[in-house]
Amino acid sequence: MIRYKFSRTINKEFSAEIKKNVNEYFKKNQLKKTGNNTVLFKTIFALSVYLVPFILMLTGVIQNPILMFGAWITMGLGMAFIGTSVMHDALHGSLSGKKMLNNLLGLTAPLMGVDGRLWQLQHNVLHHTYTNIEDADEDIQPRYVLRFTPNQPRRWFHRYQHIYAIFLYSISTIQWMAIKDYIKVFNYRRKGLIKSNKEVAIRMTKIIISKIFYLGVFLVLPIVLFSTPAWLTVLMFLTMHAVAGLSLSLIFQPAHVVPTSDFVMQDEQMIEENWSVHQILTTSNFAMNNKVLSYFIGGLNYQIEHHLFPYVCHVHYPEISRIIQKTTEKYNLPYFYEKSFTSALISHFKLLKTLGRQDKIKPDYELRMAA
Repeated sequence: MIRYKFSRTINKEFSAEIKKNVNEYFKKNQLKKTGNNTVLFKTIFALSVYLVPFILMLTGVIQNPILMFGAWITMGLGMAFIGTSVMHDALHGSLSGKKMLNNLLGLTAPLMGVDGRLWQLQHNVLHHTYTNIEDADEDIQPRYVLRFTPNQPRRWFHRYQHIYAIFLYSISTIQWMAIKDYIKVFNYRRKGLIKSNKEVAIRMTKIIISKIFYLGVFLVLPIVLFSTPAWLTVLMFLTMHAVAGLSLSLIFQPAHVVPTSDFVMQDEQMIEENWSVHQILTTSNFAMNNKVLSYFIGGLNYQIEHHLFPYVCHVHYPEISRIIQKTTEKYNLPYFYEKSFTSALISHFKLLKTLGRQDKIKPDYELRMAA
């Protein structure tokens, strides 16, 4: 794995000023960069959306198959709610100022069938450091059936990827739960992110134990206790994951795989751009005025703010967004955003369609600058 380095001289004034301005905001308002009291209520709320329907089914309060399907769908939405609003910030260390509480709430990851440490390596280390850099950011890693960047080979079936992507997004958490964690242990050992074979053994043991617990509680127990046929229970379990996987994919994909995004392909270790500017050129916001959406997706419609300040809790994004917009304008840098969630999704699928039909493309912002 190539360990890329970013320029410390190009646009260094912007990088220094944006950090200074945001730090001054927190200092002036006497605020901590981590979550406030509202985060505790949101955590309880998100866990309730996920666990209460399950408890109602286990205790026999909900027995009608149609209502049970509704309960599992609600659990899928609850899983996405936890993933974006609790687990995400906890594993970034930004949900609480107390490390122990972040670690505790990070255990919501195995509660959903995911290994939190491996998620941190993929998301915090690789994705946040090397956003949209080919062969480094696993979020755009070639998946053969999907082409996310113009730097990846185009195959005949990619012509239809904007159609079948929905199905693949819906099985994303199922794939992670079933096989992805196991594969990543060995991939990260090879890349040096996991340092020793002993660490591989420890991590693999933890994964196996957590998967047995997760499947035992959320699949085997319902099969044993529910009056519905086993195949129907399995179908409802998979439906929950389909709802969660699709929801999470449609939240994260419009942040980086959109027409305005830059996609970097190079062999040299040195990237001729400042890290902060690189984040701006590869990231896009959406629906910033939609407070309800922002609440339920953990502020991940403010991806620019999140990428520039990953250890700041999402409750602060709307305020620091104003600071970042002013600073980018001062330095004549773009600030990409879509006005609504719908337009962001259209933008994402527009790019998927274009990537399925064209080998080389330019980001929208380059076309605008050229004009």
